[in-house]
Amino acid sequence: MYRMISFFILSSVKFLSSIFYRFDVQWMGSQPLTNWKDIKLIIFLNHTSLFEPIFIRVAPNHFIWNLSKNLVIPGADITLARPITGRFIKYLLPGVTSISRKRDNSWIRFMQKINPQSIVAILPEGRMKRKDGLDKHGKPMSVRGGIADILYHLKEGKALFVYSGGLHHIQSPGQKLPKIFKRVKVNLELINIDHYKQIIGEKTASLDEFRKKVVADLNEKLRTKTPDDND
Repeated sequence: MYRMISFFILSSVKFLSSIFYRFDVQWMGSQPLTNWKDIKLIIFLNHTSLFEPIFIRVAPNHFIWNLSKNLVIPGADITLARPITGRFIKYLLPGVTSISRKRDNSWIRFMQKINPQSIVAILPEGRMKRKDGLDKHGKPMSVRGGIADILYHLKEGKALFVYSGGLHHIQSPGQKLPKIFKRVKVNLELINIDHYKQIIGEKTASLDEFRKKVVADLNEKLRTKTPDDND
């Protein structure tokens, strides 16, 4: 039942996104995907808005059907606790797990939900960028270490990097109603998970060292591979 509701909502978001927004999609280092079945991890960089589900526009319907059953994604507890937004996200993404912003039992529970059929999605910055380029506490945006735990756990499949151009021109934090008929920029990159871990040096590093290398690499990707800000 929840899968059908999720698929219906995700498909509806894709349909409405295709009507109200013009997408500028660029593939980096590879040709556009025709087969998405090997994707086990989605890494979304440049988190700027709660309206980011519109990026489902780039996914084919068969992958959306797979997501509706197998998606596992951490969600901020303060967001999921909101009576309207939280409930909508839970219907949209039945696999969402509430976590705090600390490395506590909530993160352990999330990691325990990952199985060989899972498609894990994460926004590794862990908070949302405001219009001034900082988080809500006025601190610079950067990647946090949780993504390294996921990569360390996964043994096969491919990772899809989604580099957002930002959505402040559509809906910024605190803004209730989104703007329509805007252009959305996104760069996509597909990387074999095992190959990526070899490049980072997983086998020759402790988990702490691996985490530092992953964070440094993703911060560099955040700096160099996201499109210019949308306008």
